[in-house]
Amino acid sequence: MILELLKLSLEHKASDIILSSENYPAFKVSGEIVYLEERWKLDAESLKKDILSIIPERHQDTFLKTYELDFSIELKWVSRFRVNAFKQKNGFWVVFRVISSTVPEFETLGLPKVIQSFSHRKSGLVLITGWVWAWKSTTLASLIHEINKNYKKHIITVEDPIEYVHESDKSLIEQRELWGSTLSFENWLKYALRQASDVVMIGEMRDIETFRLALRAAETGNLVFATLHTSGAARTVSRIIDMFPGEEKWYIRAQLAESLLGIVWQDLIKKEDGSRVMAVEVLVKNKAIENMIREDHVHQIDSAIETGKEHGMITMIKFLEYLLSKNEITQEIFEAHVKKYWLDS
Repeated sequence: MILELLKLSLEHKASDIILSSENYPAFKVSGEIVYLEERWKLDAESLKKDILSIIPERHQDTFLKTYELDFSIELKWVSRFRVNAFKQKNGFWVVFRVISSTVPEFETLGLPKVIQSFSHRKSGLVLITGWVWAWKSTTLASLIHEINKNYKKHIITVEDPIEYVHESDKSLIEQRELWGSTLSFENWLKYALRQASDVVMIGEMRDIETFRLALRAAETGNLVFATLHTSGAARTVSRIIDMFPGEEKWYIRAQLAESLLGIVWQDLIKKEDGSRVMAVEVLVKNKAIENMIREDHVHQIDSAIETGKEHGMITMIKFLEYLLSKNEITQEIFEAHVKKYWLDS
C-alpha cells in the first residue's frame, strides 16, 4: 500500500505524503493538503504494520519505545524519501518527504552566485538557515556537489537522516547517518576532525557542543557547512551567541568573527500558479561585519547587508523585489511576505 501511494505521489507532483490512522491518505501539493478520498481511510492496525515494515530493523525497538523516528528510504527507479514516523492519539502516522534521486546543479536553484562561491573557499563556516521545508538540504547538497566535482578533497557529512546521496567524483566523500553510523552530531564531529577531513557538512546544528566543535573545525582548516532553524542573517548571529553562557560569549564572538564566511537565509515563496520559488537573504562576512560580531554590535549587521551589494550581499526584501521585477511573484505576494517578515522581526 505504501509503495503504491509513494509512486502515485510522484504523478501528482506532491512534495509530501501523509498517512494517518482513520484518515484518507493525503498529499501535499504546492503547499496544500489534498485528500485521496477516492481511496480508503487507513485502518490503525494495518498502518502500524505497514510503517514497521519499512523501518530499518536496527531502529524498530527505538521506535516502539520512543514512538517517533526519522529515517530515509529509497525505492529503486522511483525516488528517495525522508521519513518521519510517530504516534498520536488516533494511532501511528508517517510523513514522507520526496527527495530527488539526483543532486541538483547549483545553477538550477536560481540563487545568487555568491552562495556558490562559498564552495570554493578553503576553510571557514557557512550557515544555511530558514524555517522547516525551506530547501536548506537542497542548497547544502548542491554546494557539496560543487566541491565534489571540482576539487580533490575529503568530504565527510552527517545527517539525520541522509537525504541526497553523493558518489565520490574528484573528491572522496563519506556520508554518515545519525543512529545508523554515529550516536550524535557531537560524537561524529569530534572524530571527523581526526580523519584527515577537508570539508565537513553537519545536517543540523542542535546544541552548544556541536557549535563549539564546528567553530574549532573551521579554525583548524576545514570548510564547514551546517543548517540552522533561524530566520534573518543578523538574528542567526544573535542566536548563536545567546546560546552560550555569559562568561563564554566574548570568546564565541571572537571565534565566530574569525571563522564565519557567510549566512544564507532561505524561504519558499508560493507563486500565483501554485508552484514555489526560493527567496534568500545573504550575508558575506567582510571586515566591517567581522568587527560588528567581535565588538557585540550585531544590531548593525542588517544595515551592513543593505549596503553590502559590492560584496554580494542582499536582504530578503531586496531579493523579493528582484523576483517581482522578473514577474516571478505578484505585487500581492510581495506585500504579504514583506508584512510577514516585518511581523516575525
